[in-house]
Amino acid sequence: MLALPRRGSRVAGGVGGDQVAPLLPMLIAQARAQALAFWRVPSMSASALLMPLMLFAFFVLPHARDPYQGSVSLGAYMLAAIGAYAVGSVMIFNFGVTLALDRGQKVDLLMRAAPLPASVFVLARAISALVYGLIALVLLFAMAWLAGGIALGATTWLALGTRLLVGSLPFIALGFVIAYLAGPTAAPAIANMVFLGMAFASGMLVPLDQMPDVLRMVAPFLPTYHYAQFAWDAIGATQQGAVTSGLWLLGFSLALFALAMYAYRREAMRRFA
Repeated sequence: MLALPRRGSRVAGGVGGDQVAPLLPMLIAQARAQALAFWRVPSMSASALLMPLMLFAFFVLPHARDPYQGSVSLGAYMLAAIGAYAVGSVMIFNFGVTLALDRGQKVDLLMRAAPLPASVFVLARAISALVYGLIALVLLFAMAWLAGGIALGATTWLALGTRLLVGSLPFIALGFVIAYLAGPTAAPAIANMVFLGMAFASGMLVPLDQMPDVLRMVAPFLPTYHYAQFAWDAIGATQQGAVTSGLWLLGFSLALFALAMYAYRREAMRRFA
């Protein structure tokens, strides 16, 4: 679903008398269109919003008030972990898998013919993913507070939510990589395998002390490990500082965006050169 500029919209500079709408209104309209398109596919939107709630309800609620690490309860610890899983999966599936599906439906061909800058299209998709990530967090936090009795201070709630959104940048890039390196039919399976594999191997969903030794050695080199640590630091349950985790996430972001740009340019050369 695309939000294309209306005919006759104004912009600075036109070619042959054609005019394009200003960038900000285009970005807002396109982000809204992308969010609606994702919402209208229940297999993706419902799973993105409901799966974290189900994980929390089935595996965390019965033991939410149990002590875990110092003054941090098991419920608060797992809330940060499941929140990281929720936002990361939204970034990969909303930004990545749906982009691969758009390629399969030749939407990229339409985009090249439309007066909508490619940067606006990509940024709007990222914004829509962040919006769904925020919605998923609000629902999860509400369940944790109302049903799990997890009472964090206002600043802690805000810090946790902010870190989960900001720290998801590498997964936006990873979604972009999957979208352009995998075919439209293979992208959902590859995204599931890659993200679920990293989530479990990094200790995000299962404590590392319960994992084989080889995974304990691999975990610190995965973005999901540092993403979870970045979130746990907000509630005082990290094994490394926020600065260290943030630098790792920044490095992963730069590397994955570079790979994404390579994949995008290779695709453009193959199809449009």
